[in-house]
Amino acid sequence: MTVHPAFPVDGVPVPSGAAPLCVRVVDPLALSPELAAAWDALAAEASEPNPFVERWCLQSALHLLDPDRRARLVMVMGGSAGPLIGVMPLARAERYGRLPLRHVTGWAHPNHFLGTPLVRTGFEQLFWSILLGWCDAARWAQTMLHAPRLTEDGPLHRALVAAADERGGAARTVHREERALLESNLSAEAYWEAAVRTKKRKELRRQANRLAEEGAVAFRRWSADEAPGPWIDAFLALEARGWKGRAGSALACDGGTEAWFRAIVGAAAEAGKLDMRALDLDGRPLAMLVNFLCPPGGFSFKTAFDEDYARFSPGVLLQQANLDLLAEPRIAWVDSCAAPGHPMIDSVWRERRRLVWVNAPLAGRADRWRFAALTRAEDLWRRWKGAAADKGDQP
Repeated sequence: MTVHPAFPVDGVPVPSGAAPLCVRVVDPLALSPELAAAWDALAAEASEPNPFVERWCLQSALHLLDPDRRARLVMVMGGSAGPLIGVMPLARAERYGRLPLRHVTGWAHPNHFLGTPLVRTGFEQLFWSILLGWCDAARWAQTMLHAPRLTEDGPLHRALVAAADERGGAARTVHREERALLESNLSAEAYWEAAVRTKKRKELRRQANRLAEEGAVAFRRWSADEAPGPWIDAFLALEARGWKGRAGSALACDGGTEAWFRAIVGAAAEAGKLDMRALDLDGRPLAMLVNFLCPPGGFSFKTAFDEDYARFSPGVLLQQANLDLLAEPRIAWVDSCAAPGHPMIDSVWRERRRLVWVNAPLAGRADRWRFAALTRAEDLWRRWKGAAADKGDQP
């Protein structure tokens, strides 16, 4: 365990009556076996699952996707020998949007689709209180903690708001989004009929029949007795052949991103959290997807399809087969991880997950002044945008 000199540890004020706690910044590549095991155990006891902060996913992201070493792996612990209470990657940000405003932010990379930290159930508010107090004591930290992509009204969102209120500074929700979610007690067949209109289902049946005329069609699901390597190779190649490859945004277009994807899919397989699927034509994948199963939730991480066969809608046909996740007894819901308004998945999954970006002020007098000034500026900006939109709607 190492401590980065820019991030002080320990010495953080502890709420009255609480057990001794400490905050540590840990080198993700130098974890002791005990701390690695504690991190893995925390994921099973977290109040909200998040694969992107589990050790098998975040450890390699910090190593491969943060070449400037901006991020720090922050852990709140119950004293020197106590339990691990929470884990969150943080970074110092010099700008807030277009403003030169230094603050602390939850660290993320472009494929990090959820910002909730891993926090032991029942310790949510204490985690935020200790983390905010630790930021107060850090000389480099200013203004606020910016927490992106929290589940709106989830345990961690509510706890952050409560912790900020307890410190005398109200947290502010500065952005909202919603994306497709799969959550239903229906069977896969009943859900498909309820979610997809009759005309569209008829067209998809026609496309499936036409595809069957091209050769042998088969749906496959990765099993734990298979090596994940061939699946990984096939997915990377399929994605790179499509529009993401042409745009330079496919996973295989960047060495670090490809290495990270290979590492986390293999690690997810070892952790028992990998679910990969494929729609094949004559043994060649036309569509593939990668799910991470983190009970009680699932996360549809990546999908790709062969654009030469787009007329058969292979991606949608694979998503129809993917609805058998509704029968998984350990999985209550599946987050699409998709962009808001995604034209394909929004037409298949009816439920929505709401995410919020939250600012919580630090306690220093100058911090509170800057936070108040930022709040006023954002309020003025929103009112101006609203007035401009209303004016544009006028005939």
